[in-house]
Amino acid sequence: MDAEPAQGQLRRLNRVMFIPLFVVSGVVVVSTDARSWWQAIILSTSVVAALVAFVRWTSGELFRVALPCLLVAAAVWPFSVFVVDGGSAFFGLSFAGSLVVPQLSRHRAWAALALVGYIAAIGAAGVLMSPDDVSGHLLKFVYVPTGITVIVLGLMFPNKKFYDVVAELEEAREREAELAVIRERVRFAGDLHDIQGHTLHVVKLKAALARKLVDIDTERAKQELGEIHELVADTITQTKELAYAQRRLNLSAELENARNLFEAAGIHVRINREGDVAAGANELLGQVLRETTTNILRHAQATRVRITLAEWSITIVNDGAQQAPLPELRGLAALEQRVAAEGGELTVEQDDGQFVTAAAFPHRRTEALEKR
Repeated sequence: MDAEPAQGQLRRLNRVMFIPLFVVSGVVVVSTDARSWWQAIILSTSVVAALVAFVRWTSGELFRVALPCLLVAAAVWPFSVFVVDGGSAFFGLSFAGSLVVPQLSRHRAWAALALVGYIAAIGAAGVLMSPDDVSGHLLKFVYVPTGITVIVLGLMFPNKKFYDVVAELEEAREREAELAVIRERVRFAGDLHDIQGHTLHVVKLKAALARKLVDIDTERAKQELGEIHELVADTITQTKELAYAQRRLNLSAELENARNLFEAAGIHVRINREGDVAAGANELLGQVLRETTTNILRHAQATRVRITLAEWSITIVNDGAQQAPLPELRGLAALEQRVAAEGGELTVEQDDGQFVTAAAFPHRRTEALEKR
């Protein structure tokens, strides 16, 4: 079951907290002004209209009932002033109007002025009907109703802004969750590409070598076929580990694998270690080495490869690069995004027949030094 949005939780909390207070206030308004049972019924309709508007507001469905609620409350206010001589029935119109006006998409200022103006105009008309105590009637029918309405309206506008901010935060959280899912899918697809693409290319090379050897060196051909079988079995295991988020690359294993593959392809390999690789860089550098090895085997006519390792970096240089503009390698583009996501930098250069792929993680190194 989906969790209730924060905006809905807040409105439900408002409903639980304020409905009892609202009902008590409505009873006080009706009992104060009503002189008979039928007056009480008519005055109660304004309270009920405001209560319905409030409940619908807490459900996010205010505009379904806004117009009838406002009409009922607007009709009860002059009844209270001219017939009952009561000054409390503005409560229903003031409250319902304060809920509706901030929700309007436009002309909210004019709507607020119209609400306050209507309440003040009806109150002023009531004063004209009782010229004996003008100041008392102004206070009862004009000053108090319009003042309270202005205050409630002034509170509801920031309230609307608050709920808008909550809604925006919810939308941002939902978008972030969607982006996280997309990023995870891209990461999974990239890892799957690394496993399957790398393996299939190696199988292709070894199968071609076994086919050449089958007539001249049967034992070596059998050995190559056996390695193909082991490689496919290992790939199946890695795919299962990837599916269950258990896959971890080991740099030492990737170095040995790269050496074997290059030598099988007739490429001379040299590995230089300028320092011990940090534990936190093991898997990151292994990913770079695996993708670069696949690219060299696929795209380069290399005869020599030099791999240089440092604490938080790796550099792979191969010859046999084509004398042409730097090609677009989609695997390296995806790798660059992954390296950047881990706070690293991937550099790809081509010069004088050499192709250089280098990855460094200076931010990780800085973080590791700060923790020491």
